[in-house]
Amino acid sequence: MNSNEALLLTTPRFRVVQVRQPGRPEKAVVRHPGAVVILPLVSENEVCLIRNYRVSVAQTLIELPAGTLEPGEPHLETARRELQEETGYACRSLRQLHRFYLSPGILDEAMHLFVAEGLEPGRTALEAGETIENWVVSWDEALRLVDEGVIQDAKTIVGLLTWDRLRRRK
Repeated sequence: MNSNEALLLTTPRFRVVQVRQPGRPEKAVVRHPGAVVILPLVSENEVCLIRNYRVSVAQTLIELPAGTLEPGEPHLETARRELQEETGYACRSLRQLHRFYLSPGILDEAMHLFVAEGLEPGRTALEAGETIENWVVSWDEALRLVDEGVIQDAKTIVGLLTWDRLRRRK
């Protein structure tokens, strides 16, 4: 914690601090260790999305699998672990595409976007309280869901549109 921060709340995954800067109003900020988001390509034209119940918005969202970085765990390992835990898939190829912030006005969480290819099905290992269901869709269907506002999760929109732009360049 910086000398210009006062701790407001701490949890096992993040903390909330009050930040003081000269000449600016105090602001509450969430300090987060960061996370990975994985784009699991089942085939060249299919992606595995998940239906994930989110308590914060009291609804099931359509998302890409993702998870918080564990202390000392390399980002690539976190991506492999989260892919397997949430979808059951293992992958032969995993590479980072991008790094971005979700909501830098209140949160310092950096998201690390990976693409997973060469998927092999297996068993999920959901954490207690997680309600997740795999949903394999065609690439065109995934983009349609973004265009129609059905997919509302920002990390998923970023992941799908980033990969679509890269696909079109090839």
